Amino acid sequence: MFRSLRERNYRYYASGQVVSLTGTWMQRAAQDWLVLELSGGSPAALGVAVALQFAPTLLLTLWAGVIADRFDKRRMLVATQSALGACGLVLGLLDVTGVVLLWHVYLLCFVLGCFAAVDAPVRQSFVVEMVGSQQLTNAVALNSMTFNLARIVGPAIAGVLITAIGTGWVFLLNGLSSVAVVAGLALMDASALHRAKPPPKERGQLRAGLRYVRGRPDLLVVMVLVFFVGTFGMNFESSFAVIARNVFGREADGYGLLITMLAVGTLTGASLAARRSGRGVPRLRLMLLGAGVFGVLEAVAALMPTYELFAASLVPVGIAVMTFTTSANATVQLAVEPTMRGRVMGLYMLLFLGGKPLGGLASGWVAEVLGPRWPILLGGLASLAAALGGVAVLAWRRRTGLPESKG
Repeated sequence: MFRSLRERNYRYYASGQVVSLTGTWMQRAAQDWLVLELSGGSPAALGVAVALQFAPTLLLTLWAGVIADRFDKRRMLVATQSALGACGLVLGLLDVTGVVLLWHVYLLCFVLGCFAAVDAPVRQSFVVEMVGSQQLTNAVALNSMTFNLARIVGPAIAGVLITAIGTGWVFLLNGLSSVAVVAGLALMDASALHRAKPPPKERGQLRAGLRYVRGRPDLLVVMVLVFFVGTFGMNFESSFAVIARNVFGREADGYGLLITMLAVGTLTGASLAARRSGRGVPRLRLMLLGAGVFGVLEAVAALMPTYELFAASLVPVGIAVMTFTTSANATVQLAVEPTMRGRVMGLYMLLFLGGKPLGGLASGWVAEVLGPRWPILLGGLASLAAALGGVAVLAWRRRTGLPESKG
């Protein structure tokens, strides 16, 4: 289950990520709460913040994938992680000094989003360099476990700290936590990395990556499904803040508990994925099943009448969404040529995160017009519809005699 940790470089990376990601989730919870406080509880304002944070993905992620295929990923990650930490420090200083305004938060959401857009495809494609292709599926699952362990601890800590000392100190702590991941990257043995030979410098490398995906129907199914689930189904944080505050009348600690309950499920799902990773390559069928079950469970959760039932329903939602995301990520990385991995993962992250501005704005608008529960309900139904569409495509391929690559 933990065999990727035998790799020294991956141990350094994972250790730093535990600390840094805990800080990241603390900041996400505090940022949402700060926006609600500054805007008088407006879901639309929270939707704007989400949109600004993820909008740079649309502009930068594909090009970041090209760069990831050509340059030293470890050095690039040192730079991006340092910049992300600096954004937390600036927002924290503005907040603790009492001068923070809503437009300050919006601006820093956009700046942070720019660095995150570059960081994401580089970080995703760097995993295989640390552990090699044989351990990739296990490492992806362990990354998800790390991410969701932080997702449990971070919001819970943030909920307590926001109530006790305010949001500003949470931002400052997140800025300091980036030191851990930068230190882990700096301590790595660069000679032990499994680096692929970079492609030659030439024009049209981005277009070549897009043509490569277009010629792979199995990858196209994954990419389309990732877009729909990531855009409409996974707007948890902004929706949970509104539901906790406006539906159930809870404070910041109640919002943090909702994220924690979801993370209990996602951590469980990641643990199951790590155990399954020794049984061979992930399959498209498992990914489609995870997406479909997630859609059903999310729609059911939206209808829960009490805070306690809503919180409890998030555990199976988390298990299902993690089954989908880990199988989708590993399927893509194992299915591509090493020289194309950065560009393909750039497209993957663009579709996974790039729809967040649309999803964030739509979620805020729907919550304003129809009510806070509707973004969760409609997101679940959209995810289910996308999964059923993927099943239909695979069935058509089977009837026409086309091979089910990696499926």
